Amino acid sequence: MTTEMRDFPRQGSEEYGDRVSELLAQMTLEEKVAQMSGSAGWLDLFIMPIRYNHRPFESGKNDRLGIEALRFTDGPRGVATGQSTCFPVPMARGATFDRELEERIGRAIGRETRARGANVIGSVCINVLRHPGWGRAQETYGEDPYHLGEMGVAAVRGVQRYAMACIKHFACNSIEESRFKVTVQIDDRSLREVYLPHFKKCVDAGAAVVMSAYNRVNREYCGHHRYLLREMLKGEWNFQGFVMSDFVFGLYDTEKGSLGGLDVEMPFTHRYGHKLVRAVRKGRVPEALIDDAVRRILTQKLRFPTDVKAAQEDSFERFETEHVSLAREAARKSFVLLKNDGNFLPLQRSEIKKLAVIGPFADAKNIGDVGSSLVHPRSVTTPLAGLRAKLQDAVEIVFDSGKNLRRAAQVAREADAVVLVVGLSAKQEGEYLPLLGRGGDRTRLRLPTEQEALIEAVAAANSRLVVVLQGGSAIAVSPWKDRVAAILLAWYSGMEGGAALAEVLLGEASPSGKLPFTMPHAEQKLVDFDPRAKVTQYGYYHGYRYFDHEKIEPDFAFGFGLSYTQFAYSNLRLDRTSLGKDDTLCVCVDVENCGSVAGEEIVQLYTGYPNSTVERFAKELKDFARIAFAPAEKKTVSFALRIADLAYYDEARKSWVIEAATYAVHVGGSSRASDLLGAFFEVTSEGSLDTNG
Repeated sequence: MTTEMRDFPRQGSEEYGDRVSELLAQMTLEEKVAQMSGSAGWLDLFIMPIRYNHRPFESGKNDRLGIEALRFTDGPRGVATGQSTCFPVPMARGATFDRELEERIGRAIGRETRARGANVIGSVCINVLRHPGWGRAQETYGEDPYHLGEMGVAAVRGVQRYAMACIKHFACNSIEESRFKVTVQIDDRSLREVYLPHFKKCVDAGAAVVMSAYNRVNREYCGHHRYLLREMLKGEWNFQGFVMSDFVFGLYDTEKGSLGGLDVEMPFTHRYGHKLVRAVRKGRVPEALIDDAVRRILTQKLRFPTDVKAAQEDSFERFETEHVSLAREAARKSFVLLKNDGNFLPLQRSEIKKLAVIGPFADAKNIGDVGSSLVHPRSVTTPLAGLRAKLQDAVEIVFDSGKNLRRAAQVAREADAVVLVVGLSAKQEGEYLPLLGRGGDRTRLRLPTEQEALIEAVAAANSRLVVVLQGGSAIAVSPWKDRVAAILLAWYSGMEGGAALAEVLLGEASPSGKLPFTMPHAEQKLVDFDPRAKVTQYGYYHGYRYFDHEKIEPDFAFGFGLSYTQFAYSNLRLDRTSLGKDDTLCVCVDVENCGSVAGEEIVQLYTGYPNSTVERFAKELKDFARIAFAPAEKKTVSFALRIADLAYYDEARKSWVIEAATYAVHVGGSSRASDLLGAFFEVTSEGSLDTNG
């Protein structure tokens, strides 16, 4: 078997039914349960904290019947096993709003998964960024459910050209430090409209695996959650794949897990194995449920056949150059330009003889979290290295770490321009590793005090200053933003981040990323967030929807991002203004590049509900398009808006409902009201939809 790119059958394929039935008929109860039980041993568990995923985690190998093992590897920014390409973190890729790019990245990650001997990868994290202080924010794509779903689907499609994509963590996982114990209290409408639609999108796209979350939802652990797993996921949504536990602490009760719908316990056997066999023999768990779980597992194994030797022959070296280039492209497209007074950027080489590169991360390999998402690339290009490689001897570059404020200010004072690289690291955010003093959630969104002092000192010495921010989520800039000429959000941008940064700072490419979350002025302007909470309430509002509802102006709006050119929107038009609930509305807008350089714009479509009889969002994202423009080019951008996608969930009726009402359309370059054009239309028929939403 070869690992050349191919289309695997969709999850609902009946192609494997006879073979699965044949295998099931030959299996003992013990062999069936072994398919559901992780195979990691004590040595693997000992090595996990030292070198997580040093090899794929296995489960369900059966030599007697020739059934291959599931071989799981992490992670969202590249393959955790072995030496692999380190892409920008998903939050950075979310800022690209580029479905096609994310599918290509998914394809690359899928191919490297197989080359490392794995056939399942936990690379599609689509948890809602409810609060930007969430420690593992960098692993997801942003705060908006529609955007999460679109990027997640692209990743699933890419990965599943080669391996099973595992979407995670199901559901309501967005607190890190209390993730093992916290109970999320949530009403059904908020759950279905805000925290689950992106999961359903990925299920509909054929995702093979769903990973349950550690936390509880309405008092029940997600790994035991019959309503979430068996009734909704497998019942209403008709998910044909299997459900895997999160690792080590994802399953607490043998019977509840199996009855609730958890198919595979990972990475080792603790609650399943002989305990599950005994529960079946005592009549506490129907064997039919075991058969259902094993049928799901075997179907996906047959759908994604494994030939480890052949896959590993497709060596990393064969596609390394292509994937590294892709990592650089992703970084370049992810950067978000937040401020650019007087068109300070791009830096003009003819005006700079000496460039100061300052800061704790200017020459640091700062690629993000060091927990389960850690990737081991062959090399990492730092900002300093990227600028030196690009400028070579044309410009004198002076580097200073910024540890001594007086010295840093002097270096800045003697330079023609300054690039100051600050931000966060695995010490401040990421997977919570208290024994290592790493990661966790942030209750303070500002930079560390010493970094803010460095910005103040350098800005006082030289006003020709761009601050480059590294991090995985929102960083409050209000204390110092008025003192600097430019601010560029560069994320944890992967192994080629420094090279991409040099290209953007020097004008070889225009910044084109947009914020996938709202950047607040202060922590108080956000929903409640307690990293140590035992019980927390998730409501209907968060992110830009919360800011709209509370009429709060953020520092930078969801969807905001500047460019080296300017774009003008005009002539918003609808193909009609009266529609039924089964119709589709065509929305068109003219967008023009008003500048003299090429650029890419992310055109965003939102809908609003001005006279709804139920409480609804002021606006919500319903589509987006990333469009390239030549200088002075004008294009018409079109969207097809299904009226069915405007439904809300009615808890009393337990169904999705379209209202006969007036609806608003908003189109523009960000979610900020002043950036949007608006129009209205009427929906003349109402009723429940024939879908489970």
